[in-house]
Amino acid sequence: MSQDPELFVDARQVTVRYGDLTAVDEADLSAAKGQVVGLVGPNGSGKTSLLECIEGLRQPAAGTIRVGGFDPATDRIRMTRIAGVQLQQLAYPPRASVEEICRVFASFYPDPADYRELLDRFGLTEQRRSQVVKLSGGQQQRLSLALALLNNPQVVFLDELTNGLDPAARRTVWDELRRRNDEGLTVVITSHHMEEVEYLCDRVNVLLKGRIVAAGTPTDLIRDHAGDADRLVLDGAGGNRELRDTLTGLGTGVQVRLAGQRLLLDVRPSRRAEVDRVLTDHQCTPRALPATLDDAYLNLTGQAAGPVSNEADNLNVS
Repeated sequence: MSQDPELFVDARQVTVRYGDLTAVDEADLSAAKGQVVGLVGPNGSGKTSLLECIEGLRQPAAGTIRVGGFDPATDRIRMTRIAGVQLQQLAYPPRASVEEICRVFASFYPDPADYRELLDRFGLTEQRRSQVVKLSGGQQQRLSLALALLNNPQVVFLDELTNGLDPAARRTVWDELRRRNDEGLTVVITSHHMEEVEYLCDRVNVLLKGRIVAAGTPTDLIRDHAGDADRLVLDGAGGNRELRDTLTGLGTGVQVRLAGQRLLLDVRPSRRAEVDRVLTDHQCTPRALPATLDDAYLNLTGQAAGPVSNEADNLNVS
């Protein structure tokens, strides 16, 4: 099968086996130059195995892979010059400082980026003389991203991009990555944070049990797979037992969950008129929650989280 010259990353029919276990089953993943492409799926779905093949770190049992037009497994020198890789786990020398690690990595490349600028961009300037092993998990994660960008790559592969980062650090990383993407950097990421994927990615691939079960823009996936139920929040109505019992009594197509002082409703379109009448009778005005990539992901992977899961995750649900 010929490769598409328009694609900077072009992996087709990739299969990975560990003995009798097929971890990746004829999966396709591609990215045009300048795209941000996400790969999402449950733990054990094969994301890291597929990514390692595309990075040239693992030889697939079958399939063809091209990055920048060449095979990343057989042309390692070219691959190290055009690609940056942030691994899920990276072991550092126990006594090395942040600055020493950066200097060592910079020495591998003919034209490295200024590591001091990268440390500044990722909020690590004050830690530059600290031993890497004494950094927090989030700081080590930011350092690994800075190292992945040290060779001025054309494409970067990021496995669990912001795992362990607090919200402020996560947004800093997002913005820095988007800035570089605007300058032409191609990005392939894996992540369990659907908000991150929705914010960053032009296209998303959903991997389940080694197979790509859906692919498209975040908007496409939400439209096609998030479901058609209306998600409503009734603020301050949690203590209204009469209202709660009436809504629960509507039965099929209306799911009700108590979340502190709120009621969370998941309403099928065929039952919306009845719910609206009940709410009008009780002088309640609902607040609608839009469908998200979380909803699409949960539906595609069969990982049920209950009605109105995207807001309930942040509430003390009784």
